[in-house]
Amino acid sequence: MRTIFVLFDSLNRTALGAYGKSAIPTPNFDRFAARSVTFDTHYVGSLPCMPARRDMHTGRLNFTHRPWGPLEPFDNSYARLLSTAGVYSHLISDHLHYFENGGWGYAQAFDSWDFVRGQEYDPKTVMTVPPVQRIRERFDSRHYPTDGMEEGKTATRWNLQQDVWKRSRHAINRIEPWEEDEFPTARCFARAFDFLDRNKANDDWFLQLECFDPHEPFDAPDRFKEMFATGYNGPVLNWPLYERCTESAEEVAEIRANYAALVAMCDEYFGRLLDWMDANDAWQDTTLILTTDHGFLLGEHEWWAKNRMPYYEEISHIPMMIAHPDHAARGGARVGALTQTTDLMPTILGLHDVPVPPEVRAHSVLPLLDGGTSGRETAILGMFAGPVCVTDGRFTYFLFPGSADPSSLPLYTLMPSHLEEMFSIAELASAEMSAGFDFTKGAPLMRVTMPRANGSSGIDIGANWAKGNVLYDLATDPGQVRPVKDARTVDRLTAAILEHFAAHDAPDELYRHYGLSQPGLAAQGTKANG
Repeated sequence: MRTIFVLFDSLNRTALGAYGKSAIPTPNFDRFAARSVTFDTHYVGSLPCMPARRDMHTGRLNFTHRPWGPLEPFDNSYARLLSTAGVYSHLISDHLHYFENGGWGYAQAFDSWDFVRGQEYDPKTVMTVPPVQRIRERFDSRHYPTDGMEEGKTATRWNLQQDVWKRSRHAINRIEPWEEDEFPTARCFARAFDFLDRNKANDDWFLQLECFDPHEPFDAPDRFKEMFATGYNGPVLNWPLYERCTESAEEVAEIRANYAALVAMCDEYFGRLLDWMDANDAWQDTTLILTTDHGFLLGEHEWWAKNRMPYYEEISHIPMMIAHPDHAARGGARVGALTQTTDLMPTILGLHDVPVPPEVRAHSVLPLLDGGTSGRETAILGMFAGPVCVTDGRFTYFLFPGSADPSSLPLYTLMPSHLEEMFSIAELASAEMSAGFDFTKGAPLMRVTMPRANGSSGIDIGANWAKGNVLYDLATDPGQVRPVKDARTVDRLTAAILEHFAAHDAPDELYRHYGLSQPGLAAQGTKANG
């Protein structure tokens, strides 16, 4: 078996024609749906980017023990397990977070990896003195602030606000025009075709082709932007803040159009991969998987982005399609069973007949390809310290923490890093060694008090939400605008949260954080649905 795993970032299910939407033409994603099995009830696990990838690698939820961070030494990575079993694994990606402190270990789990530079704030083009005036002239100051920058003066990440620094890096990357083949997505696919052409006669390999697009900034070649022109004539608006939507109707339309242009670019380049599969008759011996890590709010619920609000369906309910050589006759089929990001790990191992480690709490979706069942009845999802969302595919219930004090919920890790920076000396000084969990293979962990300003946790979501715990019925209210009262359903879904916490050997503090019973009581649940 050969496997190609295509992972886009922030690819909204609502952007794809295969999921019943038509605002953005996606002929190639739709073409793939016609020959694959499409999963209609597929959800995220941990959020955002790197927590989602740890879920994918390990088949376990990340957010029950820590926020954003590296792969842990005891983790069962599918890439490493494939390699150990003799399946060559290769990663091609422009996802810059892999090459920050908080993303260490994921790429290195593969036999080889290829990093494409220049996405988002990755400083591909280096100007020690930013062209402040040119940035101000070209880019909208709300999306590309230059606070603290002075014309002719050196600007570093230490003398600028973090967000100003990051957005200035992208502005500098794009201060000179790119040809289409210089865009990161185009370069990722070019390197993928190089790998595929070199290895098309070989068997037993796994290629992960991972594109940061259509993640913000929504920056596409002009020919794609022209497809969705709004008539807007102002400075570049393509990187909304993770905040309330306060832009004008014209500006909202422009930002959405820039996202649509990027989706159209992803669709076209994915179509070139389908062409390669056709030309090389690869459908006979190669499984192709397409999915994303999470969605992105484009003004829905009066919010932009993610991480700052409940995990609405636009964020948490994501696309997944799989074309398997042994199930070609099922092309165009739909699966309504509940699946989740963590399920990718046992699925990928199953494709190559690699045993699934006992620590895995997810379910292979391979039985679903021919009409079987997955064994999953519910799924929980969320960000560390933020609300827990539990769903059975019809209802979604958000259970909010009882405390906004981050010191009440320590994190557990052996890899002390936030998104970019290592833990501070003060954080490390608070660390205590604690006994490990059932998945750490005997290794103890550091128990560290989480700082209030940890932006990769969900602690701020509660501050932006005054409605308390909330239940939605997706059958009657798919837009999640009318909460319902149903005590029996709330009790049932709360019991499911307890079962998932117990299955993941969650720390005692997590139960207390949400006002739930202690692990000894939770262990009485009848079935852990992983």
